[in-house]
Amino acid sequence: MFFDIECASVNKNTAKICAFGYCLTDEDFNVVKKEDILINPHGGFHLTDRRGERGLVLPYDYNEFKECPDFPAVAQRIYAMLQDKDTLVCGHATGNDVKYLNLESKRFSLPSFAFDFADTQYVYMCLKGDMKRQYSLGKIAEELGVEFTPHRAADDAYATMKTAEAMSKAAGVSFRELIKKCDITPGRIENYEITSVSSRAGRRAKEEARQKKERREKAMAEFHRFADVSSRKRNKTGVWKSVRVSFSHRIEENEKEAFPLLKELLAAGAKYAYKSAECDMYVCPEDENGLRRRSAEEAGAKIVTAAECRAALCEALQNEKREV
Repeated sequence: MFFDIECASVNKNTAKICAFGYCLTDEDFNVVKKEDILINPHGGFHLTDRRGERGLVLPYDYNEFKECPDFPAVAQRIYAMLQDKDTLVCGHATGNDVKYLNLESKRFSLPSFAFDFADTQYVYMCLKGDMKRQYSLGKIAEELGVEFTPHRAADDAYATMKTAEAMSKAAGVSFRELIKKCDITPGRIENYEITSVSSRAGRRAKEEARQKKERREKAMAEFHRFADVSSRKRNKTGVWKSVRVSFSHRIEENEKEAFPLLKELLAAGAKYAYKSAECDMYVCPEDENGLRRRSAEEAGAKIVTAAECRAALCEALQNEKREV
């Protein structure tokens, strides 16, 4: 059974479900039943995208929901379908929908759901060998040649089923076998606790990401210590004594580039600004386009590469010599 959930609103502690869509098939992906269960969320519709910005519109007439039963009234149907021992439950980014179910069961003091679940997004990531990027349903459908038009929850569930079918047929195995072939351990919800879908490749990627983050944090901490100590010896009468410089994190993490450049800048009198919004010159790779750079731009800082920074410093020092 492939399912998808739509919510009227979601925050940290509540998810007011307004639609539970599902597509039930046999193991050959023949559709047995496809249905949208509309639910009165008992709340307004406050829809945001991943960034928390307003603008999302659900493909429903919102007046429909006022006459619909609430979650407790339809819960037993949903429990029965999801907890059927012979049913493989799956969705796209299923952990999100399971979280919504968990929050609703808590909101209405209902028993915890208890079932295992698979995730087509995770299967696709394993097949791509890319555990770092989370692919949207639309992107997966496009790459697999599956027709997909975002519509009602049941239609999204159907599209999720079609991506599972496409991946299974390409591998020449059933969907259950494909999950095993990818060495995927299904997720589970029980006693209001959710265990995510996982795999050996996913765990390895997660560990690599953890180690990378640890190395970055260590490198940045070392740079900041170096900057603190070195700034005490700054040439306060240097040609750049009124210039505040800040580095991108990518440069701060690169000891071979950051340490020598900072020495040169401090020798010329420049001050190091830890916050990019407080600098006059922001040094970063040419292709950087993150929040730190945008903060510097908004503050009116000059954006330069490390090479451009050195060139500007060299020119300032040469001009000073000529004036002397």
